[in-house]
Amino acid sequence: MSLRAQNSGVKQVQLSNFQLQSSAIVKTGGSALSAVNYKSANLWYAVKVPSTVLTGLVANGVYPSPYQALNNMRIPDASDEFNKQYGLEKFSHIPGNPNPWKKPYWYRTTFKVPAADKGKIFQLIFKGINYRAEVWLNGKRIADSTQMVGMFAEHNLNVSGQVLAGGNNALAVKIYPLDYPGLPDKEQLEAMGPFYLNGGPTGDIGKNVTMLCSAGWDWMPPVRDRNMGIWQPVYLRTTGAVTIGRPKLVTHLASLPDTSTADLSLSLTLSNYTQQATSGKLLVNIKPENFTGKAIQFTKAIAVKAGEAKALSLTPSQISELYVRNPKLWWPNGYGRANLYRIRLQYSNAGKVTDDTTFVFGIRTVSSKATDVNGFTRREFYVNGKRVHLNGGAWVPDMMVNRDSARYDHELHLCRTANVNLVRIWGGGITPPDHFWNACDKYGLMVWSDFWITGDTQGEFKGSPDYPLEANVFTKNVISTIYRIRNHPSLLVWTGGNEGHARRELYDVMRNSIIMLDGTRPFIPSSSGFAKLPVGWEGAWPDNKPSGVYSGGPYAWKDPKEYYKLADAGKDWVFKDETGLPSQPPYNTLAKNIPDTTWDKKLPFPLNNMWGYHDAATGAGKYDEYYNDMVSRYGKPTSRLDFSNKMQLMNATGYQGIFEAAGHKLTETGGVMLWKLNAAFPSVIWQIYDWYLQPNAGYYFMQNAVEPLHIQFNQNDSTVAVVNRMHKPTGTLMLEANVYNTSTKQLFHQLATASLDDEGVKNVIPLAYVLKPVKELSFVELSLKNVKGQVLSRNTYWMAPGNDYTALNKLPKTQLKTTLLKTVKSKTEQQWTLQISNNSNQLAFFVRPQLMVKGEELRPSYWSASYITLAPHQSSTISVSAPLSKINGTPTITVEGWNVAKQTVN
Repeated sequence: MSLRAQNSGVKQVQLSNFQLQSSAIVKTGGSALSAVNYKSANLWYAVKVPSTVLTGLVANGVYPSPYQALNNMRIPDASDEFNKQYGLEKFSHIPGNPNPWKKPYWYRTTFKVPAADKGKIFQLIFKGINYRAEVWLNGKRIADSTQMVGMFAEHNLNVSGQVLAGGNNALAVKIYPLDYPGLPDKEQLEAMGPFYLNGGPTGDIGKNVTMLCSAGWDWMPPVRDRNMGIWQPVYLRTTGAVTIGRPKLVTHLASLPDTSTADLSLSLTLSNYTQQATSGKLLVNIKPENFTGKAIQFTKAIAVKAGEAKALSLTPSQISELYVRNPKLWWPNGYGRANLYRIRLQYSNAGKVTDDTTFVFGIRTVSSKATDVNGFTRREFYVNGKRVHLNGGAWVPDMMVNRDSARYDHELHLCRTANVNLVRIWGGGITPPDHFWNACDKYGLMVWSDFWITGDTQGEFKGSPDYPLEANVFTKNVISTIYRIRNHPSLLVWTGGNEGHARRELYDVMRNSIIMLDGTRPFIPSSSGFAKLPVGWEGAWPDNKPSGVYSGGPYAWKDPKEYYKLADAGKDWVFKDETGLPSQPPYNTLAKNIPDTTWDKKLPFPLNNMWGYHDAATGAGKYDEYYNDMVSRYGKPTSRLDFSNKMQLMNATGYQGIFEAAGHKLTETGGVMLWKLNAAFPSVIWQIYDWYLQPNAGYYFMQNAVEPLHIQFNQNDSTVAVVNRMHKPTGTLMLEANVYNTSTKQLFHQLATASLDDEGVKNVIPLAYVLKPVKELSFVELSLKNVKGQVLSRNTYWMAPGNDYTALNKLPKTQLKTTLLKTVKSKTEQQWTLQISNNSNQLAFFVRPQLMVKGEELRPSYWSASYITLAPHQSSTISVSAPLSKINGTPTITVEGWNVAKQTVN
């Protein structure tokens, strides 16, 4: 049976080309500005929407890029008090207006609609504005600033009566600044400077429902216009008389642990925009998106009365096709394949489609469990009935919300390659656009989504429980967000905010809205169990228990032994959702992050005060301790390259310590998450890859530490262990442990076997008696193989009495042989596989391959391993891929290491 119907012009067109100008300069009203015959008098700047106001002005050369150097100190701020403090008024581009962000800005565009579309239904869809908007179309106001307010609400405006089919149309959007711009803290203008007050000294940015960190945080300077503008896309949608709205698809595995069948439930609203009743059919087609399989399709006759918005709910008891046999399940990264389906919904009347919509979903179910562990509530999460140990970190927004679909894909691909399985949407940022969620669905990345509440603005530390001031705005934004993202399989859990909670009125609305409008995934009150709910408040849903997750760091670099002590003690490490360390980028992006590399001799080499602005301030990250610990362990840096390389050793051991300590307690903890994964602007702290998409060594040591099957060394009790993160037997495993000194004399060698039936940890080889008498720098080199001799996991540690690693500076030199094994090209990427061989009798330490084009490392590059160590006569096969869109020239691969000269493979 064919389910095709004639598509009679259902389409959605993005409106991208706008003009921008301040209402302080263009004093014309919305009626005139939205007239087709309006003459601009060359007052306007051309911008591509999405674009904040500041993004548009930077693109037009009005202001310098605030990402670079100290350029942000040449742009006026939205706070008058702050401008006076730093003398920023003189930089305003608007004569007579020292604060260029006080008055609204106009966005204006024109578009044509074909005459054939006359009589259709037209909807203007604004996916996101900040902070208020007034919309004019063809001389008529169709929405005002009381309707369109808040950064996270989607606005769907019926403009059928205003659109002119067969001619030009003019749209003018008046964007108002934040109601309360917020006062930033003092700028970080000193390297190793003072602690920065997140969200400003009073947290008053929290009066708005917006990106709270736009007032500045200790990893990002204040965004001068607070990201006012049209920050998400604008669409004109053309349909027939009956439209499909708010579809919700629920997948349920009713017979767990049996996953051989799944129930699908579909609900939606059919809206008839005419005064005539219609009798038509809903056409449903479900087919595999990223695998081969059979499609599911059916039709259902549905009549819709004139002017009616008809809610429809379909279940397997009504529609047998919604009972799916042998479904391909969506699994998180590391636990299985992220299988996706695509559903297409059409409503047809008289053989013509009046509306047509489609989205991707995954068949899976999620849940959580909270248990008490010595007075600390521990939360664990389950996907498809299997416990998942969460490994990932917080995601922060781009400073000026400038990520596009390609950038989201590149960053989330980097996360997937790092063996991350969870990304946390941090409450002081934004709920990201659809591109983010689509990429997480594709890459099997679970998402933890905070709402826009933080302890720094809602009263836990500062600010006030009265913030945000307008409860109705917060509520509308919450409801809109739930509708927008609830169908994504990647969304694991909702949380009420970051390190705090909203006042009772808003908390209850948030919790109840999640239950009523979603009801398919857990809600926890806060991302920190330290933020206690008042007596009488309902807790997590559905178990009504505490959050069971804990922030609080540490945020500074720690000796790996300290992380083992924290994990062993349990307490807040039963689920640690915020910990991390300053993370200096590698040398090849040093000058990009810190353009002025001139050493200020009043500071430790090679720092200057520009480093402070790019986050090398004392603060919670303790960059000074990070630096001093590096010097005490590895010796004073002798060059910027030497400094960068030694900082990579710090990154490697720091991230290795965090994730291996948590892995050592795999079945006793719910997870461990970084503060943070990514960068909001060029920064030198708290990230596994920088703003230029360059991973540091910590990225690869995390990648190794959380691989599905892993061999590791407990630096507290000196035991070699196997960690199995998978829910399946390992079979017989072969372990090999070697200990070498700096001359690569073998001090110890042992083989052993082990096996694990399920998720778990097994201690196998004790090394304390071997290492205790060693009085020099030594290397512990480990490998894990299956019975066929295939390498499953490798790992290396460097140990020294008194943490004196300066002997690394005199490590004997050696050479490697690199062979390119194969090259594979797909529609979107190219991949290279190479073998790096150490044919010498000397250990090759901290070996880093790079994919190069025209003398620059290709970013992003997705490496299966890097910063590896090879024992004598040992080889490693690794791969790298990169997006074809980024390969502009002939790629080469370079390989170099701590004691290995650079070589190039064409």
